[in-house]
Amino acid sequence: MTSFTESNTVEAYLRDLLTGPIKEATPGVVNEPTPAYVVGRAAKGIGWRYVSPSKLPRQSHEVFVESYLRDSLIHLNPEIKEQPCLADEVIYKLRAIVLSVRSDGLIRANEEMTAWLRGERSMPFGPNNEHVPVRLIDFENLDRNQFILTQQYTFRAGAVEKRADLILLVNGLPLVLIEAKTPVRKATSWVDGALQVHEDYEKFVPELFVCNVFSVATEGKEYHYGSIGLPVKDWGPWNLDNGNDDHQHHPLHSLKAAVESMLRPHIILDILANFTLFATHKKQHRSKVICRYQQYEATNLVVERVLSGYPRKGLIWHFQGSGKSLLMVFAAQKLRMHPKLKNPTVLIVVDRIDLDAQITGTFTAADIPNLEKAGTREKLKNVLAQDVRKIIITTIFRFAEADGVINDRSNIIVLVDEAHRTQEGDLGRKMRQALPNAFLFGLTGTPINRSDRNTFYAFGAEEDTGGYLSRYGFEESIRDGATLPLHFEPRLVELHIDKEAIDQAYAELTGELSDLDKDNLSKAASKMAVLVKTPERVQRICADIIQHFQSKIEPNGFKGQIVAFDRECCLLYKNEIDKLLSPEASEIVMTVNGNEPQYKPYSRTRDEETRLLDRFRDPNDPLKLIIVTAKLLTGFDAPILQAMYLDKPMRDHTLLQAICRVNRTFCDTKTHGLIVDYLGVFDDVAKALEFDDKNILKVVSNIQELQSQLPEAMQKCLVFFPGIDRTVQGYEGLIAAQECLPNNTVRDNFAADFSVLNKLWEAISPDPILNQYETDYRWLSQVYQSVQPSSGHGKLIWHSLGAKTIELIHQNVHVETLRDDLETLILDADLLEAVLSNPDPKKTKEIEIKIARRLRKHIGNPKFKLLSERLEDLKNRQEQGLITSIDFLKQLLQIAEDLLKTEKDTPPEEDEDRGKAALTELFQEVKSESTPIIVERIVADIDEIVRLVSFPGWQHTLAGEREVKKALRKSLFKYRLHQDEELFEKAYEYIRQYY
Repeated sequence: MTSFTESNTVEAYLRDLLTGPIKEATPGVVNEPTPAYVVGRAAKGIGWRYVSPSKLPRQSHEVFVESYLRDSLIHLNPEIKEQPCLADEVIYKLRAIVLSVRSDGLIRANEEMTAWLRGERSMPFGPNNEHVPVRLIDFENLDRNQFILTQQYTFRAGAVEKRADLILLVNGLPLVLIEAKTPVRKATSWVDGALQVHEDYEKFVPELFVCNVFSVATEGKEYHYGSIGLPVKDWGPWNLDNGNDDHQHHPLHSLKAAVESMLRPHIILDILANFTLFATHKKQHRSKVICRYQQYEATNLVVERVLSGYPRKGLIWHFQGSGKSLLMVFAAQKLRMHPKLKNPTVLIVVDRIDLDAQITGTFTAADIPNLEKAGTREKLKNVLAQDVRKIIITTIFRFAEADGVINDRSNIIVLVDEAHRTQEGDLGRKMRQALPNAFLFGLTGTPINRSDRNTFYAFGAEEDTGGYLSRYGFEESIRDGATLPLHFEPRLVELHIDKEAIDQAYAELTGELSDLDKDNLSKAASKMAVLVKTPERVQRICADIIQHFQSKIEPNGFKGQIVAFDRECCLLYKNEIDKLLSPEASEIVMTVNGNEPQYKPYSRTRDEETRLLDRFRDPNDPLKLIIVTAKLLTGFDAPILQAMYLDKPMRDHTLLQAICRVNRTFCDTKTHGLIVDYLGVFDDVAKALEFDDKNILKVVSNIQELQSQLPEAMQKCLVFFPGIDRTVQGYEGLIAAQECLPNNTVRDNFAADFSVLNKLWEAISPDPILNQYETDYRWLSQVYQSVQPSSGHGKLIWHSLGAKTIELIHQNVHVETLRDDLETLILDADLLEAVLSNPDPKKTKEIEIKIARRLRKHIGNPKFKLLSERLEDLKNRQEQGLITSIDFLKQLLQIAEDLLKTEKDTPPEEDEDRGKAALTELFQEVKSESTPIIVERIVADIDEIVRLVSFPGWQHTLAGEREVKKALRKSLFKYRLHQDEELFEKAYEYIRQYY
């Protein structure tokens, strides 16, 4: 019987896409070019030539194919061509970088190797030992490189051996690793491949990734890629070629589109040369950043337009939160480095001080060279008049006093952020007068609204479809996982005071509300201010905010932002909230002028405000709520922020920008952003968000819509269990439920439907509407947990349950308290004999459930992984009828015996050692000269404090997770590492796994 496996389906399909179909001549011998260095020969497929692993001239302990690399060095470097022995000196240097990975960490080794790959390193090979650049790759003339694909690339480091499915080699250097998974099981996904790369290969054979540009994981349905060190949840798709609707309905077509648009040799080399950064986060943690596809596409469209010289403008709409700051970094860097542009000036123009700080921070963190900040009007005028050829960051307001032409050069490229806000007025006109021949590219996070034709006029080129040079809307952003969907919850009924009067004032106010928000907004504003500030209303709104926050937001570890009507309202809210929460739980962020004593306590320098916002982003800091009216509604990025309490009239860009503060991804538990609407801003979503793009109305969905979807989602899950009495407890009830899920296909279908229900439950909870469904939902959750694969595989469908669901299960546990008497069974010969001589299907199922539950306790321990895989394999063979019931029971009992023996042979101290070892490795990696942390001491501190607050099964309770996170944050704070979010997440995952 022919079966579908990862090697004969996805892996073979990818190989053929990349190299062209491979015809087998005789078994084991393939039609392939000889592995000698070949230049200029047309490869098949999309530019790669296939060489089987047996024909590749390398040993398993070698990272590079050294003979290919040596030939390339001789071929690409005239000095080495004259003295071929010099190639060995370069290879020796490159080997040293590979060897450094264990001491310096993978990021630093990869950063140094990237510099070599880009041709940024030199050797004394010139006349009189002059240093000359060494080229490993020719980026200008691609035909001078050798592009090879091979399969099953085995690499051995000491006793550890790993085998990558597919490797793309450029001049003998492994630049891209591809992990393929089976396409025929729903619960196996690209996530399994990505986890294998990130948690297994990168960790145990880091040498293999020293040259890596990025890695790819796919199961034939979805394609995702990530750079070294990137958490799997952040691996992104590549949807550049998405014009064909068929891609959505034919997974392999979709995979083909991604592969053909990303894995062409020239694109991989473009990403290596122009779209790879090494950034320092919070001056501590070094990380590698590569582009998302929308950043790649938009950057190259800008570069192409500048190179062609016409039209001299373009409008880029990339939805809020999809990475516009990094897009500007990539664009500025590629424009500056492009040889045909003759050393251009790139001007980055922002329209707010906070945006200026954000953009400058992004550029600075990425170590972008030739960066100049024009913080004053005088400085801007000087750098432009003096013809400075750098990347210059400034705000639009610096052009206020510019008169006439400052610089008429044609290779000045201006990138304007938030282009719709201030560009239509005098400031935009003065900027154009000052730089009459510059290229102007406008970037916006919101679409342009129907009445705002000026932005299209200012930046949109008639040649561009729909007026946009590049468009990445909210639908694409949510589909790609770059941002989260937004839900809104109206809280109006009992809180409206004189609704008609508010509605009338609100209509007048929003009709004339300008984008540049000010306190003095006309008589309508005064009239409305009186209505919204009545003491009774303020009290009731604040009480409702706190009740909602404490029941829905805070328990999951998220924070909130209150948007008040004006600055006076901020004070009223703060005073009222301080009666309900401790004063340190909330803070006001506002602009304060010198002659306003009433607001003086909230006057802060930029550094003070930055520190305050860092505290807000810190999950362990007591600051839970920030109160604003105009500040932090654009450019403010705090992934921990989930809820916005909206009590201010807004429309169009202002509203969309504001509510998108809550759409950033954060952990796996944040599934959506929430806007709680106290003014009826969303009474008519179409009017509130009036844009050319009709789809923008789908940006926000009413939480009531989710409530209406719940009964159907619940029914879809219950339909798997016809005729089951859900009141029966213990093994009888559980086995009856499991018998309704007889094989992998049915179980995976149930998992997919339950995932939908679980997301709805977490979004709606703790609304009273859930009470009527609670019993059924708890039962379904327990069944889901009981059939979840014990090996931990298939994490895309078999996800971890949400915090509220886990809490619900633990409030009233039936399944978890079942007696587990595996020891008695295995040790009691008579009992064992009785079970084997009279096999009872129910008893067999009971044993299987007990083994699976015990194995689940050891997820993450390699000693038990093999047992988990044996159990999964045994169940699969039984379901396919390949094994008799008595053999199934015998092998099941053998696994139980091996499980007990492994538990007995794994003393608690080993867990302790494994935990400490994992944490030690993590902190060694982030250690640098600027952060000389004493690794042994910090690991001991964390180990001690975590053991103090943790308890058996803490991972499955909300209180346990909260206490352990608090303990970890406290330890990191001691060493000034508490603001490194990625470090915190990694350390917490290790603690979850090993403690």
